[in-house]
Amino acid sequence: MADRKRILIADDDGELNEMLTGFLSTQDFDVVPVFNGKDALQKAQNEKFDLLLLDVMMPYIDGYHVAYEISNSDAENIPKIIIMTSRDVASEKGIASLSGAYDAVQKPFELEKLVLKIKEALGEK
Repeated sequence: MADRKRILIADDDGELNEMLTGFLSTQDFDVVPVFNGKDALQKAQNEKFDLLLLDVMMPYIDGYHVAYEISNSDAENIPKIIIMTSRDVASEKGIASLSGAYDAVQKPFELEKLVLKIKEALGEK
């Protein structure tokens, strides 16, 4: 059996964070929730994750800055990053890409589609 992939979820919306954590845990992922960009950056720098789900607008540090810092670090294994935004995703994808993110998804999203996007980013089918 393959190891469970680790996902860091960073979103200051407590209800959404809790819902995503619960749902993704049932999809065979190990999930670590945080509620602001500062904690997301600290966790991502000090622990190993396969993927980061980052909200754009968070306290202390926004998701784009977290993505940029992680994707431009000299870490051995840089995780895939998916940005979550309530803004127009068509215009946000360019910014997400520049920050080092794999992709961006627009809130609200269907959980099943998010799981497909996560598996795609992780190279799974």
